Amino acid sequence: MFTLFIRTIVVYLLVFAVVRLMGKRQISDMQPFDLVITLLIADLASVPMSDSATPLLYGVIPILGLFILHRVVAHFALKSDRVRTLMCGKPLLIISQGIVVEDAMRAANYTLNDLTEQLRVKDVFSISKVEYAILETNGSLSVLLKGEHQQPDCKQLSLDAPSARPSVILVSDGRICDSALKDVGHTRDWLYTRLNRMGYRSERECLFVCLDDDGMLHAQDMQRPNKRAEAHFLHTEGA
Repeated sequence: MFTLFIRTIVVYLLVFAVVRLMGKRQISDMQPFDLVITLLIADLASVPMSDSATPLLYGVIPILGLFILHRVVAHFALKSDRVRTLMCGKPLLIISQGIVVEDAMRAANYTLNDLTEQLRVKDVFSISKVEYAILETNGSLSVLLKGEHQQPDCKQLSLDAPSARPSVILVSDGRICDSALKDVGHTRDWLYTRLNRMGYRSERECLFVCLDDDGMLHAQDMQRPNKRAEAHFLHTEGA
């Protein structure tokens, strides 16, 4: 038992030193290569700690080998754009000039639910307020709001803040979300009428349709070959 205790302390100190030397990134900020190395080190460290029959060096040497590999690759990634792109990939433009880029979404296996969830993490509750959104190589989403939404807030202007609620997706990938439509107190006929006013013949022509908290209906075209998708807006209050 005492031997296992000593082995555990040795392996812990080794892994701690290796992780510290690899950098101060949080797990959520790790690049794919960093994450793979970390997972392998964790797996290798568990073997000599749990099995006294396994020589300690069988865990120490592979861990040191992975650390050296990580440092070599990190060095070349700093020096070469090609190596950095190969190991980490490239950021993807998910929203460009207020338009959701379907090709980028598919390339990243990113759904509309993923997009809206990441926007909410950034305190953005409506796609219509976003000018650019970039999916970084570590999986985080960087967001640039449209100019009119970058003004001082109500608190800074000493104004009464209006009530607010998240944007609701009524149509996703050409399919109506009946539960969401019911939650906002509207029917399919109500939605069809407003889609017709925006020039759509069917919900199947829409990548998504969102109802913002100010009553604005935001729709975007389903992507078609050789045609740029467009966004459409309709204020529904009183309509």
